[in-house]
Amino acid sequence: MNTPDRTPDQPSQEPRPESRPVDGRDRLREALSRPGSRGQVIAAGLLAVLGFAAVVQVQSNSNDEAYVGARQDELIALINSLSLASERTETEIAELLQTRSSLRNDTEARRTVLEQARQQADELGILGGTLPAVGPGIRVTVRDPSGGVGSNHLINGIQELRDAGAEVIELNDTVRVVAQTALRDTASGGVLVDGEQIEAPYVIEAIGAPHDLETALGFSRGFTDEVEGVGGRVRIEQLDSVEVATVREVFSPEYAEPVPTE
Repeated sequence: MNTPDRTPDQPSQEPRPESRPVDGRDRLREALSRPGSRGQVIAAGLLAVLGFAAVVQVQSNSNDEAYVGARQDELIALINSLSLASERTETEIAELLQTRSSLRNDTEARRTVLEQARQQADELGILGGTLPAVGPGIRVTVRDPSGGVGSNHLINGIQELRDAGAEVIELNDTVRVVAQTALRDTASGGVLVDGEQIEAPYVIEAIGAPHDLETALGFSRGFTDEVEGVGGRVRIEQLDSVEVATVREVFSPEYAEPVPTE
């Protein structure tokens, strides 16, 4: 039997190489071979994550191996060291808290002492006449048409006001009455008070309980009776606010000294 001749137009049938299965590495290599492809970006990200995880795992294994390989006495020493460090830290925290509490207490105590000292200084300044003062009280106006009212009448009136609780006394808006105040009559009329001459009508302003102060001046044979007995006239006004603006210079004792405290 004759075999028919192959025509020129018919392609020759050459054997093909056997194809192998495509795995993940082939896909990754193919994705990386495409410039600027989305697969390259994804693959690069996956590689970065895998690399970081590998480094962390290696470090963790190294630390674990360091503790796993340690002897029992080394582990006990490490635990004791950590316990001592924790105790020192707790002790330092407690000391700091105590120091803070102490500082707060010292600050409060110092503030309280300063406030008390300031209050005491104000009180002494008012009583000593070195500070202006304001408060309820009375105003006493003494008129002397006959010229019979003298320093002895004013001294009696001042003393009665003090006995009734007057805290501040002022005469004629000119002289602040204090413990060292001295009064005396003058030849030309009027009264000399601590070097300041005042004349009638005499105005006495006193800070204290208004009712008590007025009652003290109205006792039988008291200040009002004595002034009226020599031809004078007395007018007393109870006021909600009496302002005393005159002050005295600070008196420096020449001989007296405070008693030393133990």
